[in-house]
Amino acid sequence: MQKIFVTGISTGVGKTVASAIITEALQADYWKPVQSGDLDQTDSDTVKNLISNDKTSILPSSYELTAAMSPHAAAEIDGVKIDRFHINEPATDRNLVIEGAGGLLVPLNDEDTMFDIIMPEYKVVVVSKHYLGSINHTLLTIGWLQNKGYDVSVLFNGKENPQTERIILYKTGVPLIGRIDEEPRLDKTVVARYAGEFRHILESL
Repeated sequence: MQKIFVTGISTGVGKTVASAIITEALQADYWKPVQSGDLDQTDSDTVKNLISNDKTSILPSSYELTAAMSPHAAAEIDGVKIDRFHINEPATDRNLVIEGAGGLLVPLNDEDTMFDIIMPEYKVVVVSKHYLGSINHTLLTIGWLQNKGYDVSVLFNGKENPQTERIILYKTGVPLIGRIDEEPRLDKTVVARYAGEFRHILESL
């Protein structure tokens, strides 16, 4: 049984779409430990609407916060403090995809970051999207995880940039899952297509 944690080099790089694709590919259960933002349309809702299989369970978040901000700031607005020891992985006998909030070192509170809820047995997929500075952000994120002993892969999202992709793969040596192109629309059909393309790679992680 695989447990895959999906993180990104920044916010808005496509973690939720990547999580939906990985969830569909592995017919895994999905868990977003900390959700902040529009609770009427959460990342969990997005994943549920993008997958096609009938085996996935969308597992409840440990914290749901109303402000679209860093978890520590959103929690303060809602009058709560995030306790990482209250973020307990749900029981499942299926593969599990865990989606982080923001980037790797986004704070949960004054002491803990998103990194602190990544368990040693998790495999980590880093979602990278090309923009000015993204090479640095990608190398820092992957390097941090590698230095901590994690099994890391990368998934590119957006328009192809061969020079950027090549240097990231060369510098890090991590496996490439693939790249999600700039799609005119994202729906179940598109997610299912990528799931089929990436399935054999994900199964071999």
